[in-house]
Parts: sequence; C-alpha cells; structure tokens
Amino acid sequence: MPIRKAVIPAAGLGTRFLPATKATPKEMLPVIDKPAIQYVVEEAAGAGLDDVLMITGRNKRPVEDHFDRAYELESALEAKGDQARLDSVRASAELAKVHYVRQGEPKGLGHAILCAAPHVGGEAFAVLLGDDLIDPRDPLLTRMIEVRERHGGSVVALIAVDPEQIHLYGCAAVTPVPGESDLMLISDLVEKPEASVAPSNLAVIGRYVLDPAVFDVLRETAPGRGGEIQLTDALRVLAADPGIGGPVHGVLFTGRRYDTGDRADYLRTIVRLACERDDLGPGFREWLEAYVTKGFSD
Repeated sequence: MPIRKAVIPAAGLGTRFLPATKATPKEMLPVIDKPAIQYVVEEAAGAGLDDVLMITGRNKRPVEDHFDRAYELESALEAKGDQARLDSVRASAELAKVHYVRQGEPKGLGHAILCAAPHVGGEAFAVLLGDDLIDPRDPLLTRMIEVRERHGGSVVALIAVDPEQIHLYGCAAVTPVPGESDLMLISDLVEKPEASVAPSNLAVIGRYVLDPAVFDVLRETAPGRGGEIQLTDALRVLAADPGIGGPVHGVLFTGRRYDTGDRADYLRTIVRLACERDDLGPGFREWLEAYVTKGFSD
C-alpha cells in the first residue's frame, strides 16, 4: 500500500525560545515569512503525503488557524488586488488535508506517535519533527519511502556528527547494505549516549517512516530516558526482532538540513535561507558582507 499519511508532533512547549513561546507556539515562529511548521507540511506534501495528522496540545490553536482558510484576510487582499499575498495566504490551506489530535499529557515522542494510532490504522506512515527542516532540493523523505517500499519495515534518517555531539541525539549501530552507499541496516539504537559508549557517530534526525507494528511496541514500552516514552526504545525492539514488523534501515543524509530547535541554529537558518532568496538575497548578502567587514558594528 502506498504511504500517504504523515504525522507531525507539535505538542512541545518550546521552552528554549521563552519568552517568545509563552503565548505563541514554537511551530509558528517565522523562518523569514513562513512559520517553521509550514516548511514541514510542504515537505510531506512534496513527497506525496497528502494526509497530515498533527499531534498538538494546549495553546496550539494558531497552528490550526494557519492551515485553515482566512476568509476576511483573503477578501481584503482580493479587494486590494494583491494577488501575490493572496496566493501565499491560500497556499497553506491547500497543501494537504490536515487533521489534529491532542496529546493530553507530555509523555514523550513515543507517546505522541501512539496518539496517531486511530488515524493511521494499519498503514505505514511518515513522522516529521518540526525542528528539522530539510531543503526541498534534497528529497530525503522520498528516498526513505522508496527504501520502505523495497525493504519493508521502518526507516530512520541518519547524519554523521562529531563524536562529542552524539550525546545530543539518538545513535545507531549499523551495518552497511551492500551496493547502497547511503543505506544501513540498524541493529541497535541508543538514546543520547556519551561518546565513550556510543556505537557510532551516526545520529538520528527528525524523519522516520514507520511500520504500523510500532504502535503495538509503543503500547508496551515503559518510560525511559527523562521519564518519557521514547520512540528510540520502540525502534530498538523492532531492530532486534525483524519478525515483529520488518527490519529497521537508516538512510545516511548528507544534504542541506536546517535546525530550528536551537536559538543559534534558528538564526543561522534564517540567514542561510535569506541569502538564497531571489527577492531578498542580493540586498541582504550585500548588507551582511558589509556588516561582517566592519566588525559587526554600524
């Protein structure tokens, strides 16, 4: 069965961006002129996933409003003849069929994924975490779906990181798949290990294609690191016993990834994307070069 459903967890509190996220969902923080969450939905739609379920929580109503029609605003723009902005406003509501379910308690990523079980049913599905933005020129999700269709089971996205950074990520023990330069068979996963005990320098980032067997495993998964139900722990079970839901593969990603979950990386993301924009890039790059040349002063 073709994969057509995507799950986007969006229930986090965004504490690293306080006080900006006191009343504004972190998913709605702008990356230039679009909220970060729109880039993620665009990625899902670009990979052919037109059925999107967002796992939300309290104070996330602006996320729902953003992917709905805004008739008053649209009418005002139409009356002004501002077609460009009218098209941009309508675009978010036309990307996909977006559904919502609340995660009543902050019990971790694994619990958030489990909240999607009634909607997903017995189908394989993709999970996209909102802090990771993947450049559309590097179709990671499309590649992961292809791996699932060929090999079954579940697929996670991996990047190589400096060993001293591995404690910030889930880490994979892998065996290369012959004839596939970017494909690994995963035998184990460890959540945020110290460098001295990490099985590799391959870190899991926020893209997954999951077999529906993960739901049964998550129902039996006890709280792990941080007292939360960890998706990593469920994937460990699947990797150790492929008979449950097929093997777990990793796709090694070497393309362009933008991290919006950290304040400094969020700023870097905006600068990188602004520099590449046709409408903003030339003037912004000129100003940025002059600013740096002057030693970051007026």
